[in-house]
Amino acid sequence: MKYWFHPEARLELLESVAYYDIQQDGLGQRLLDSLIEGLNRISVHPEMYRKVAHDWRQCRIPRFPFGLVYRIRNARIEIIAVMHLSRKPGYWKSRKV
Repeated sequence: MKYWFHPEARLELLESVAYYDIQQDGLGQRLLDSLIEGLNRISVHPEMYRKVAHDWRQCRIPRFPFGLVYRIRNARIEIIAVMHLSRKPGYWKSRKV
């Protein structure tokens, strides 16, 4: 299944990986590996994760305080947010897709 990242979600991903790399060498790569693991789980079981709004779902990322907010549309996984779980819930709902 193909992935599509909202531009702001892509930025969240890049900034988070960079931040964790500054904190500890290699930690950003471990975050990226966990995010890829989450994407793989979503592609295998896309409806397994709880709905957070309408047809949007959230997959929590193991070992890190992040969730991927996504939906399945037109045979692709649309990621609208790479959300830090301490951030204000629902901040991503105003994003246009």
